[in-house]
Amino acid sequence: MDIADVARHTGVPASTLRYYEKKGLLKSLAGHGQRRQFAADVADRLALIALGQAAGFSLDEVGAMLVDLQVDRHKLLAKADELDARIRRLQAMSKGLRHAAQCPEEDHLACPKFQRLMKLSAAGTLGEKRDRTKAFIAD
Repeated sequence: MDIADVARHTGVPASTLRYYEKKGLLKSLAGHGQRRQFAADVADRLALIALGQAAGFSLDEVGAMLVDLQVDRHKLLAKADELDARIRRLQAMSKGLRHAAQCPEEDHLACPKFQRLMKLSAAGTLGEKRDRTKAFIAD
């Protein structure tokens, strides 16, 4: 499939396709100096690249995982765990912000729950320890 056809069918710009090829994520079937041609599975490969990026993988990580359209399951599980931890941190932050928006205290700094949120955030531990996050969310 010609690079222009790939760009038109997938919506991925030709410049991005050339960049992905340079990074080793795609392989062109054409020889040096010829118009780039890609294998029929290029759309699947682009979809996997997009999925990896949406999950938070860098292009280098995506490239390391993509071998014959197979994905390293251990890396997927590790990323899922990372996302779960991030979700817990964001849920705790969301709950804290909602509380602060509705808090009956006139001064947010007088609110014990808001104080805990600030301390956890400043310490960089918000959600890093499961018990602290659960305790904060439960309040």
